[in-house]
Amino acid sequence: MAYWLFKSERDTWSWDEQKKKGKKGEPWNGVRNYQANNNMKAMKKGDLGFFYHSNDDRCVVGIVRVIGEHRPDPTDEKGKFGLVVIEAVEDMPKPVTLADVKAEPALSEMVLVKNSRLSVQPVTAEEWKLVCKMGGLKKAP
Repeated sequence: MAYWLFKSERDTWSWDEQKKKGKKGEPWNGVRNYQANNNMKAMKKGDLGFFYHSNDDRCVVGIVRVIGEHRPDPTDEKGKFGLVVIEAVEDMPKPVTLADVKAEPALSEMVLVKNSRLSVQPVTAEEWKLVCKMGGLKKAP
């Protein structure tokens, strides 16, 4: 299993909206960055990800699961980019802010710290466990 981080502006697509989609999930579309698209191509059904509110909040607020692997994004008129489908798994009991992540020396190499503008990014297993712990999860999913 691999781990990921999905960034969304709260006013574009929020964690609450994601949760309302339930088990049918929602396509993660509109990505127009080659590196982010390549990250989605690497995703497998069952992979987990952090749902991160960017802009004002800048924090991990929940955990999602990939339920549909990479496929063409119908919102891309040029046909260069794809999407994956994700479902909400659980809330992060305590949102983990970007400041929290940057203050943790063990997370200094995390893509969120090094390339915070990338909208879909990989997370290592060690980073996953630590962020889950920082967020108050008793056991990392």
